[in-house]
Amino acid sequence: MSFFISDAVAAAAPAAQTPGLEGMLFPVGVLAFFYFLFLRPQSKRAKEKKDMISAIVKGAEVVTSGGILGKVIDMDDNFVKIEICDNTFIQVQRQSIETMMPKGTYKAITKKVAVNKV
Repeated sequence: MSFFISDAVAAAAPAAQTPGLEGMLFPVGVLAFFYFLFLRPQSKRAKEKKDMISAIVKGAEVVTSGGILGKVIDMDDNFVKIEICDNTFIQVQRQSIETMMPKGTYKAITKKVAVNKV
């Protein structure tokens, strides 16, 4: 074995060194990567949804998490009463509202449904 490595060099192997600042760079870099890739966008979306739910007013047109389009008729702290068709109402939790639609969307959709029924 002394043909490849001399005995003196093999015997003088350095002792294990403790990693310094360089050893911490990779784990810190991975944590920062996951923060900017996953955690920050998720918290941003949650904040936007919270702001949207607090901005709901009577007459707003919304879509629920189940995909139901309707107009807000009444609301309290936890529930929202939504008109989904003429004189047809449902109550959903505020948190189940996914998006607010532009004004006129509900009217246009109900008008299409009425025309198709005739």
